[in-house]
Amino acid sequence: MKHTILCSDLDGTMLSTKSDVSEFTISVIQRIKQSTQIILVSARMPKAMTYIQKDLGIEHEPLICYNGALIIKDNAEVFSTIIETAIIEKLNILTAEHSIKLGLYHKNEWYVEESTERVKKEIHHTKVEPIFRKTSVTILDWKTRNIGAHKIMLMGTKNTINGISPILHDKFNSVMNIYRSNDTIIEVTPVAISKLSAIETIIVGNSTLNDVIAFGDNHNDVEMLKHVGCGVAVGNAREEVKNIADYTTLPNTEDGVANFLNLHFKI
Repeated sequence: MKHTILCSDLDGTMLSTKSDVSEFTISVIQRIKQSTQIILVSARMPKAMTYIQKDLGIEHEPLICYNGALIIKDNAEVFSTIIETAIIEKLNILTAEHSIKLGLYHKNEWYVEESTERVKKEIHHTKVEPIFRKTSVTILDWKTRNIGAHKIMLMGTKNTINGISPILHDKFNSVMNIYRSNDTIIEVTPVAISKLSAIETIIVGNSTLNDVIAFGDNHNDVEMLKHVGCGVAVGNAREEVKNIADYTTLPNTEDGVANFLNLHFKI
């Protein structure tokens, strides 16, 4: 198997724990990185990805952040699109009615109103600390600075997330990608982007999507895996992801990405 570009999701895919890549994964990436471009593709913010990039020794490569809403290379912005503050205001009113808290992200800024178990988990998993302040204050600040959200995280209970999910799709489907990452969290990003669109943005020269091998586990990876040259689902992936993938490898906790590369990349 020969592909010159490798794109991998992080959480539940390349990360063998909630926070880190294993020594085995690092060794495999070291073996192939001279002949294969390694691009990390995640819903995470840049600061929550750069330490992984450093561990893998691929700091010179692009980072696809926020499911494609922000692309960074060498600390410079390659591409950026946001959710406008007017939309965030409407979302804030709706979520307050359903007792759901928001996490607002712009580049390396992360704002939440209070410390909750979910926020503590996010800090632990991503090694990033948020700024605590009222969402209304963040919206006002962003209006002044003429910026918006690369991603918004909706945090609630299983029941409140169940309740608001159809309303979100009804009211905001035309302006947001709405993705339920687990029972208690919905993540939203600007509607015009995806992991696939971001990969297409950074492919250069004579390379095409056929030159890409990609790894993923969740709904937001489906389009990417379906349209690249080789799409690989990890063993812990959702069934919908496995169904469209070309291959299924071991679970992330068993170094599925690294094991697949070790078996199929003959370098």
